[in-house]
Amino acid sequence: MMSQTIPGPDGQSRCAWCAATPEYLRYHDTEWGFPVADDTRLFEKLCLEGFQSGLSWRTILAKRENFRAAFRDFDYNAVAQFGPADVERLLRDAGIVRHRGKIEAAINNAKRAQELVREAGSLAAFIWSFEPPALAKPQMVATSPASIAMSKALKKRGWAFVGPTTVYAFMQAMGLVNDHAEGCAVRVQAEQARAAFRRPGWSA
Repeated sequence: MMSQTIPGPDGQSRCAWCAATPEYLRYHDTEWGFPVADDTRLFEKLCLEGFQSGLSWRTILAKRENFRAAFRDFDYNAVAQFGPADVERLLRDAGIVRHRGKIEAAINNAKRAQELVREAGSLAAFIWSFEPPALAKPQMVATSPASIAMSKALKKRGWAFVGPTTVYAFMQAMGLVNDHAEGCAVRVQAEQARAAFRRPGWSA
């Protein structure tokens, strides 16, 4: 995995993966690695990481607004009510990734999210309980002990498309780890946001 940086349009260094497509720059600078405690955003990202499986994030990012429209802005309470007719509707929607297994997994995961909120109080409380105490060198691993543990915990509760690699990408994006490359101008901003972030609490 890349660990080097490239010059950004403002002359400051950015993670090298930003060079893949212009859309990545804004995502990198304003979202990736910044901590999130909002249950809807966390559920959305877990779903989108599942849809990304076998594809590139570029593909998913380009379709993100279409996904939001198709999945009721990823309100898990609404998605949990989807039935067979919704699956067929989604399979006809050219604006998203039309994969039956992934669509059905998103609906299943919405139901599991409702259960998890009843168990832990919020998705955020459960997810942030897996924040690792120590970090690997940025962008040098695709899984971690924390992502393996979260993956196992989610699968135990019936979630689908939440393997350790998918979960680690989710943790990178949602700020549970700061994986901006050393020397990336946004790394400091993300770390400041993490330092100021109030972790949601949960005692299992």
